[in-house]
Amino acid sequence: MLYSKLSNILNDINSVLVPTVCFGCNAHLIRGEEHLCTVCRNQLPLTDYTFNDENAVDRIFYGRIAIKKASSFLFFTENGIVQQLIHHLKYKNQEQIGAFLGDWYGQILKENHFLTTIDAVVPVPLHNKKLKKRGYNQVTLFAKKLAQHLNTEYIDHVLIKTANTKTQTKKSRISRLQNNKALYTLSDPALLKNKNVLLVDDVITSGATMEICAKAILKAEGVKIYITSMAVVPQFQ
Repeated sequence: MLYSKLSNILNDINSVLVPTVCFGCNAHLIRGEEHLCTVCRNQLPLTDYTFNDENAVDRIFYGRIAIKKASSFLFFTENGIVQQLIHHLKYKNQEQIGAFLGDWYGQILKENHFLTTIDAVVPVPLHNKKLKKRGYNQVTLFAKKLAQHLNTEYIDHVLIKTANTKTQTKKSRISRLQNNKALYTLSDPALLKNKNVLLVDDVITSGATMEICAKAILKAEGVKIYITSMAVVPQFQ
């Protein structure tokens, strides 16, 4: 009890000396708040998509790649809270945001008994040069938390990015596919043989990156692919 009180006092002192702020609105966080203030957390645009019913993420991949099911945790909109979170995650050394979102989403998946047959969680990889420059893959902790809640294996060495490409979010899907042939490959297809794989990324926009990754994973015999992400760009925008 005494230790707990001292710990709270020290945390309060530290928050005054080095205040932590909300990544959504820059307000100072109070005790019990993590990464987002209560207001911003309540305003996060959860998709409420499930892995049981058809949704807009499924429709992104119709006719493009043979996957079992797709979903996403949040809606990504320009200048929104989710964009702020992912910007800090990717470019401001706030890797713990991935764990924060993964723990939240993982609990939802677990409580609703979604994805109970997943054998392996695989993150979309970075090229080694970009990984070395950034210091971490922004998807790693998110994917690890999902694997933890789904009580399954996390595998980050089987899907490999073969070229260090610049961001291509503004290019058309066809152009991206033409420019990224063999951009991803499997280090050992046998590792995913006959497995149900959950492929994880940060943001799904056109779906081109996930499509290329899924095509690489389908080189493994008997593999079945499920797709999810931290966020998805609404397709009506």
